[in-house]
Amino acid sequence: MNQVRVIHTGQVIIDLVMPIDRLPAPGGDTVARGATFEVGGGFNVMAAAARDGMTVVHAGGHGRGRFGDMAREAMRREGIEWLAQMDETLDTGFCVALVDQAAERTFITHTGAEIGHLDVLYRLTPEPGDHVLVSGYTLFHETTGRALTEWLDTLPDQVPVIFDPGPMIGELCPERLEKVMQRTTILSCNTDEARALTDTDSLKAATRALPARTSAPLIVVRDGPRGCHLLMDGHHQHIAGFATRAVDTNGAGDAHTGVLVAALSRGQTPEQAAQRANAAAALAVSRHGPATSPSGSEIDALLAHPPFP
Repeated sequence: MNQVRVIHTGQVIIDLVMPIDRLPAPGGDTVARGATFEVGGGFNVMAAAARDGMTVVHAGGHGRGRFGDMAREAMRREGIEWLAQMDETLDTGFCVALVDQAAERTFITHTGAEIGHLDVLYRLTPEPGDHVLVSGYTLFHETTGRALTEWLDTLPDQVPVIFDPGPMIGELCPERLEKVMQRTTILSCNTDEARALTDTDSLKAATRALPARTSAPLIVVRDGPRGCHLLMDGHHQHIAGFATRAVDTNGAGDAHTGVLVAALSRGQTPEQAAQRANAAAALAVSRHGPATSPSGSEIDALLAHPPFP
């Protein structure tokens, strides 16, 4: 029997993380309290799934240069297999991630080799049980968005597709977004994204409207420290979060999604998987950096001794 995998079709980029007190006004300036280069983007969710015991394959581009070297070394350390050949003409892109005192983050991205080479998808033979993860960032770019949606049409129905739309929903091609939403098996989004997907102004309204927006039998709406909401079979269930002191929310949603998929792939129920994902996200936000998802043993320890009654 083939080993169950998560196949990530998104982009690995480099984050230049700069902690600041607050964003300056337009035309203003501020001084960062530090600056570090970290591997981020799609790497965050892949690392989360790999650290929780899942086999992970990366089906995105990577380039020649300093940033491409960093991306490949990070994937190598996590045991993540990459499929595409190195782009000899471009380096991997990067993102400036500004993290303020409230642990909120703001991104500015410069693309590179990571938005190409989706031809590797056609060399894949996903099996039932494999999980294909799709990011809204991939849909944002015309070339990768078109290639990805065409490839999704070739997938067997038994292969689940996890869609994390990300914050750029309003910039996505509506037809392409609709097509992916109707192929999605598990929709994982945060509250802002849920409202944007349903054109509503409250979480309550969004959770009511989301089931009509997608064919996904499982919808997970991440709600920060409050945990997450599960929508399935016409029912709405809230899964409580874990008390923690957030210092950096960068990558929290990726930690949640990666661990959720890993848990579901092992046969855990959606409720069990969501609780495990909540624990992973709580640990991730208590640490500085984008790829701070904990190991499986750390998640087990928090679940065994949660910091609430």
